Amino acid sequence: MVLESAENDLMDYNLIPETLPKHLPKKVWIWDETLRDGEQTPGTFLTVEEKVELSKLLDEIGVRVIVPSFPAVSKSEKKVIRALSRENLTNAKIAATARPKRADIDACLACDVEEIPIFMSTSRILLKYSIRKNVEEAMEMLVDAVTYARDHGVVVDFVAEDATRSYFDELIKICEAAVRAGTDKIALADTLGVMRPTSMKYLVGKVRDELNTRFNREIPLSVHCHNDFGLATANTLAGVEEGVIYPHTCVNGYGERGGNASFEEVVLSLELLYKVDTGIKLDRIYEVSQEFERVFGIPLSVHKPLVGDNSFRHESGIHVYALLRNKHTYEPFPPELIGRNTELFLGKHTGKHAVRHLLEEEGIVASDDQVEKIVNEIKKRQERQNKEILRARFMDAKEKMRTLHRGMFRSEFLEIVRRVTKKTT
Repeated sequence: MVLESAENDLMDYNLIPETLPKHLPKKVWIWDETLRDGEQTPGTFLTVEEKVELSKLLDEIGVRVIVPSFPAVSKSEKKVIRALSRENLTNAKIAATARPKRADIDACLACDVEEIPIFMSTSRILLKYSIRKNVEEAMEMLVDAVTYARDHGVVVDFVAEDATRSYFDELIKICEAAVRAGTDKIALADTLGVMRPTSMKYLVGKVRDELNTRFNREIPLSVHCHNDFGLATANTLAGVEEGVIYPHTCVNGYGERGGNASFEEVVLSLELLYKVDTGIKLDRIYEVSQEFERVFGIPLSVHKPLVGDNSFRHESGIHVYALLRNKHTYEPFPPELIGRNTELFLGKHTGKHAVRHLLEEEGIVASDDQVEKIVNEIKKRQERQNKEILRARFMDAKEKMRTLHRGMFRSEFLEIVRRVTKKTT
């Protein structure tokens, strides 16, 4: 059925001037963390070859900064960076993370990276219990690291870990020191995902104004949001509303604990709801999501926005009736935009309009009475299914997934300990 125009039937409050944020940029550059932070999803590990191929895919679709690894961690992580440095990617810069330590920076430089994001805690609790330094000591260490990296001719960024639980005066003092030492971008990390969107707008706006005033120029800002309360995408968008131009994302929202801001959600929201250019090839979003799911081995929820199985799947007879006349009724945008299609699901709530539409697609002519019988048979077939058997199959599949991502049993850990230490426990 031909899609009818909905131009005069829809009200878009997102386009009302009063709703448009004052500091909303016209364009952003996607900074993707899937291969580093996303790999920290428990039960996931990627090979060098997988990281290279996935990085090339991200580059092809328009990602601007890719952070594939932390070279100081292992030889294999260094190998990833070196391999990517030889790929001559078209759109993306390869960045390698480092702590504010010269040894970490040397590990990055040895891989010929173009950009080094240096991360350091700014909250009192992490300064005290993670790096065991006070604000002044931490700032001195950061300045030395930024200066050292900058002197070697690379772009240097500062990622303020746990920025959203830091005292503002201390946070801005550290950020100012980083900029004076040569930092190109400041990234504010909501490391535990504790911000509300309104709070994120407040913090980003305040940091923006303070830094721009102190340096009499615009300092490029990023946000790195975790999803512990399910607000990572909302908080990332809140940051962009206040001028962030390098939003951090992870494909499929992968990441430790509750995950990170979802690449596809951030990109589509910016493009369609804010009219902000991301530079991403939208028609390949579903392809990218599927490939990352396959490689990561972490299944997506069927209700995952945009890329979940149910995102463009319809069963309700009332909905399908309207949808077949005009897709704008029950789809926020054409699924083809991201490489997907509308699906009609046959089940308990199926109506005659869905059946008649599918019959037409097959070139089958049926009477009204026959259509009614087909609908009733579809409903009966689903209702006849044994729920106990279905539930048992579901729990079995869930247990198999737990086994797949269980990590190491304590007994296996102790066996390694005994073999290495030659001691019994």
